[in-house]
Amino acid sequence: MANDYYATLGVTKSASPDDIKKAYRKLARELHPDVNPDPEMQEKFKDVTTAYEVLSDPEKRRMFDMGGDPMGNGGGGFGFGAEGFDFGDVFNTFFGGGGGQRGPIPRIRRGQDALIRIEVDLEETMHGVNREITIDTAIVCPLCTGKGTAKDSDVSTCQVCKGRGETQTVTKSFLGQVMTSRRCNSCGGFGTVIAHPCHECGSEGRVRTRETISFDIPPGVETGNRIQLNGRGEVGFGGGPAGDLYIEILEKQHPIFHRRGHNLHCSMAVPMTAAALGATLKLQTIEGLVDIVIEPGTQSGAVIKRKNEGVPHLRSNARGDLNIHITVQTPIKVDKKQQELLEQLAKLRNEENPSGEVIEEASGFFSRIKDAFGGR
Repeated sequence: MANDYYATLGVTKSASPDDIKKAYRKLARELHPDVNPDPEMQEKFKDVTTAYEVLSDPEKRRMFDMGGDPMGNGGGGFGFGAEGFDFGDVFNTFFGGGGGQRGPIPRIRRGQDALIRIEVDLEETMHGVNREITIDTAIVCPLCTGKGTAKDSDVSTCQVCKGRGETQTVTKSFLGQVMTSRRCNSCGGFGTVIAHPCHECGSEGRVRTRETISFDIPPGVETGNRIQLNGRGEVGFGGGPAGDLYIEILEKQHPIFHRRGHNLHCSMAVPMTAAALGATLKLQTIEGLVDIVIEPGTQSGAVIKRKNEGVPHLRSNARGDLNIHITVQTPIKVDKKQQELLEQLAKLRNEENPSGEVIEEASGFFSRIKDAFGGR
């Protein structure tokens, strides 16, 4: 025998009709061209289908068991191609079609949502701002107002599919007559036809344009936040409702202030004498010039916290803090007079021959830095 149909389906010669059917269903799911487009798999699908055609027919199976091949030289079977046999017919018979939408496609559909990312400054995230952007989008066709038809024209029912949006054909196969449904080529699946489309939009009911949109960015936003503008996306096919426009925030890095959540951090250099004696220094913050009081004996790594001067909470009156990290500046070069004064100071403080002193980690510089950043 040229073909072993039992081996092709993976069943034994004693397999029942139900066993043969189950084996074919399993293989058809794996090899059908709609599922597996590999040409080699399509050839296997042909072999599997031929084997099922033989073994599911009692007379053909008896002939095969007696040593003949009922499919040899055509064998009275249904060929693949010459008779217009469609792989989808068998698949539809077993599995209920391709799972697509049934019935006409609606002409009026909702438009797509759109996402745009914009950069904002730290100042804008703190105070909020009104921004404008120019985008390419789709609007309702001004000529046909979304109908898609030329003036004094109308939409009519498709005469080919009678408004169903699909056509049905009956194909003869080894399983009997198989009915399949396909999208109507005449109306494109809409169920209706437009004999005279709008000259402006070509029956889409919408046209492309460029427009400028104004919107508010509220105080407290940060990178990753999105602002939803309802109905400011593209108008849908057939003049359908517009989708939404989403504005995603990307906060630019500030040269001085570093944001961590709602808190702001910055560094301030303080002269050695000011740190020792105390002083009041000026700091230009985002909200204006403020006085920073340096207490006598301030050390490098100290943090001065100004409550409620950080970034506002989104949709809240609460605010974070402004944390000022102090760095005490030691003179790199001193003149003769300054050196003499420093030597006198060292003598007065008994620091002429200082020795290094190990500081406990709990009270040291790195501990203060870690505490300032929340222990991280």
